[in-house]
Amino acid sequence: MVCTIDALASRAGVRILGSGGNAADAAIAANAVLAVTAQHMCGLGGDLLALVHRGDGPPVCLNASGRSGSGADPERLSAEGHQSMPRRGDVRVVTVPGCVDGWAALHNRFGSMPLAEVLSPAITLAEGGFEASPHLVPMAAGIGGLHGAQDFEGLVRTGQVVRRPGVARVLRALAEGGRDAVYLGAYGDELLAVGTGEFSDDDLRRPQADWVEPLGSRVWGHDVWTMPPNSQGYLTLASALIAEGLDLPREDDPLRVHLLIEAMRQAGHDRPGVLHEHADGATLLAPERLGPRRNAIDPDRRAVLGDAWHDGDTMYECVVDGDGMAVSLIQSNADGFGSHVTLPDLGIFLHNRGLGFSLEPGHPARYGPGRRPPHTLAPALVTRPDGSLRSVLGTMGGDAQPQVVLQMLVRLLVDGAPPGHVVGGGRWVLRGGGGGFDTWVDPDDVEVLLEAHTPEPWARGLTARGHRAGVAPANYGHAHCIEVVDGGLAGAADPRALIGEAAGA
Repeated sequence: MVCTIDALASRAGVRILGSGGNAADAAIAANAVLAVTAQHMCGLGGDLLALVHRGDGPPVCLNASGRSGSGADPERLSAEGHQSMPRRGDVRVVTVPGCVDGWAALHNRFGSMPLAEVLSPAITLAEGGFEASPHLVPMAAGIGGLHGAQDFEGLVRTGQVVRRPGVARVLRALAEGGRDAVYLGAYGDELLAVGTGEFSDDDLRRPQADWVEPLGSRVWGHDVWTMPPNSQGYLTLASALIAEGLDLPREDDPLRVHLLIEAMRQAGHDRPGVLHEHADGATLLAPERLGPRRNAIDPDRRAVLGDAWHDGDTMYECVVDGDGMAVSLIQSNADGFGSHVTLPDLGIFLHNRGLGFSLEPGHPARYGPGRRPPHTLAPALVTRPDGSLRSVLGTMGGDAQPQVVLQMLVRLLVDGAPPGHVVGGGRWVLRGGGGGFDTWVDPDDVEVLLEAHTPEPWARGLTARGHRAGVAPANYGHAHCIEVVDGGLAGAADPRALIGEAAGA
């Protein structure tokens, strides 16, 4: 089974499975299609993180989040008056994109069919064209006239055919020559050119993908796995560990949503100060750290965190094959079309993942050469106590990713809900004052936004407990879930994605 935000990608993955490929092959194939059709969410200029389960035991963990260039200079940014990292229009917010290295590492370790065959569906769509989705069209309106946006010029309606010749060129280079043909080829040449000293040849020779130890915790009778820092995945586990010690009522009771929100606020309020690439995930999940936070939760009122506690766009996909291999993969530009800096001749947009860096002197996540920024990407995977796979799940959504995954885990592991409700049930998200990446700047000032189909008592119950809460349009994530049930698979792609699909072979 394959679940993605685009039926074209899901069907490409299923095609690979039907041709004898495994879950890793299918995940790359689906992601490569999305790199063509969903440039507003992911692509060759973004990063990639993945968990791979091989039938039993803990998963293996791939961190293909790129590092800042050797020319990174925080003092120069500060001298120019920047108090935080620029968001768009500045190449210094771009780290060396890790997507291609991520695909190469995943295929080198687990791939079972030639990479050219895996990438073939994406190349065909890039060269021959695809119909623009109802998500891509309005997003493309915001990049009109941008240098390098020629693939989307004149895109005004859903169903219009879009071609991506530059993307096809890079995919062919990867299929024929591997990662070096990309990073040391036309792609790398353009990255050096637009970088104007930010990147060096050595930066591009250095692989951006590393196999690392996954971060896991036993909650609700299962082992839940995610990415270690520099990912914010620890927040999924921390909030779940806090929530496990609370008496959660049924789903429609506003007390339940209050307790889950408070568990997330207690877990996440200090993220800006503690999340960096060298942070110790186990320490962040230690009982002596989380116990006082759980004890601070009042069932009748919203906590004031204060000084004492001192709409991101991404795509998530999951794949399970017939031999028990599972892949939970997330890949992203960070924020919509990313930095709005492009590889212009190729029509590839570069992410703005460097917005996670700090410019504060002495901060462990300070911008500087060769560093990985704090990352919102946080895929998840659930195993039973015997090590067998229970589920792969995850979502897009910037800072909201652990919030959505927490809600999915409660429905899956506490309520025993099927994937359709795990994915489709009404959600809440916490929103700060900006665009989906600033939730924890002032954790006492976050709003609770509710989807229209959440239980009606939620808004009243949250307001009565001191939350600023209400039904509002927001980015509630495009989540997917595949569950192993009775020797088979059940899965759901998020209806919020409009054209997503859960497809089986």
